[in-house]
Amino acid sequence: MNNTSEIYTIAFYNVENLFDTTNDPLIHDNDFLPNSLKRWTPKRYQKKILKLGTVISKIGEENTTNAPIIVGLAEVENQKVLSDLVNSKNLVDENYSFVHFDSLDERGIDVALLYKPDVFKVDYSETFSVYLQNDMGYQDYTRDILLVKGQLNNENISIIVNHWSSRREGTKETEFKRIAAAKVVNSVIETLKKEDPNTKIIVMGDFNDNPNCKSLILLEEESKLYNPFKTVWSRDNGSLNHRFQWNLFDQILFSTNFFDTNNSNLDFKDAQVFNSKFLTQYDGKYKGQPFRTFVGNKYKGGYSDHFPIYIQLKPS
Repeated sequence: MNNTSEIYTIAFYNVENLFDTTNDPLIHDNDFLPNSLKRWTPKRYQKKILKLGTVISKIGEENTTNAPIIVGLAEVENQKVLSDLVNSKNLVDENYSFVHFDSLDERGIDVALLYKPDVFKVDYSETFSVYLQNDMGYQDYTRDILLVKGQLNNENISIIVNHWSSRREGTKETEFKRIAAAKVVNSVIETLKKEDPNTKIIVMGDFNDNPNCKSLILLEEESKLYNPFKTVWSRDNGSLNHRFQWNLFDQILFSTNFFDTNNSNLDFKDAQVFNSKFLTQYDGKYKGQPFRTFVGNKYKGGYSDHFPIYIQLKPS
């Protein structure tokens, strides 16, 4: 067996509004219907599914011939889109299973976890809500936080998948929402450590904050996590671009016991943004930025407004 196949890739990808084309009366999916302004037709949907499958199959290909063993996703509507994704042409042979719960998010977008059951054995999963209030004192529903516990290479691993509140109403104005989410994750981790002090923890997501923001620092310091994406992020490298500035809202943090060489069967090797050329705008003023599905209501036919990110672990 060559060395390249002995690397585990663990990825996260915000897939930008992966909605099916059917109206769900319980959520605000009206923008993504065949008769909407976006004209979200079955043909466009199928094209997006196929494109996302291509991307996921290639994440981490610089160092390994295998597709990721675990992929956290943000902005998926339901189990149907996940089923269509894992059964799409470029993923069907990877035999992914998935974990997904419907959340009360107003837009009906959730997080999910794809995994290869022959490598990662799932034992348990549940979701946690982030309680927020709007200016009127009513509950402001957002994406739930997903916890999946299982075994990887004979180690207990807990994976926490996040998609924290956006900055749409302003970075400062919405900061408290992301700090609230960080506190929920910290309390989940505290419980996990009480149950098993040696458990290894991976926290991934679209945090809508950069590695140097208060919410991420709170998560890193209080739960004693290592964030390799602090050094990945630079002026020229990020997972999304806003007004010609690179942000790295998508990150994967993990517990420091991954570095305990005496008690770990998994060694951390690398952390990267997966920004292969085919995922980028190939010309014009947005050249090099993520090739998106939509800009506003204008259909572009790309992949997502985010690049995927990943870490790689070597079984020892």
